Amino acid sequence: MLRLPLRILDRIEEILIGSLMAAATIITFVAVVHRYLSTVPFLQDYVTQISMTWAQELCVYMFIWVAKFGAAYGVRTGIHVGVDVLINRLRPGLRGKVIIFGLLCGALFTGIIGTLGARFVWEIAQTDQVSADMEAPMWLVYLAIPCGSYLMCFRFLQVAWHFAWTGELPSHSHAHVEGVEETPLPQGGSP
Repeated sequence: MLRLPLRILDRIEEILIGSLMAAATIITFVAVVHRYLSTVPFLQDYVTQISMTWAQELCVYMFIWVAKFGAAYGVRTGIHVGVDVLINRLRPGLRGKVIIFGLLCGALFTGIIGTLGARFVWEIAQTDQVSADMEAPMWLVYLAIPCGSYLMCFRFLQVAWHFAWTGELPSHSHAHVEGVEETPLPQGGSP
């Protein structure tokens, strides 16, 4: 019943992260090529007519959005940084309670950050503050804080709910590459 909306949210999250990373990479590449071509004597006059001063600022803002949504993705998939050496040594009953407590603390923290971020965005939206190079409204830039934090809060709650019902946490194999099947090694040796 909830699987379809969650799968849609998962895909939107993945597409947003991938698209922003790809766009930032392309913009950075174009800006570097532009800067190089502006030093070539016979191209200088043509290349310097195109302004790329906005590129660095845009890429910084894009990576902020990627970081906020990437953190939520990390919680959902189990790749978010965590230290579980002590937790894994606890007896199973206590271990589960500590994990639930930690996940709920993460949800509380990110919920608070999202709320404070939303208040900040609302306050800055009442001003005429714009970014330095692109002259974009700054509230659009800072909107990454509440959006990413609330999504991360939701992901903490989602993982806590799943763990409470199944006892399983999301895990990520470092050897796994999405879309590539793992083939077992032959017995007794290397590939």
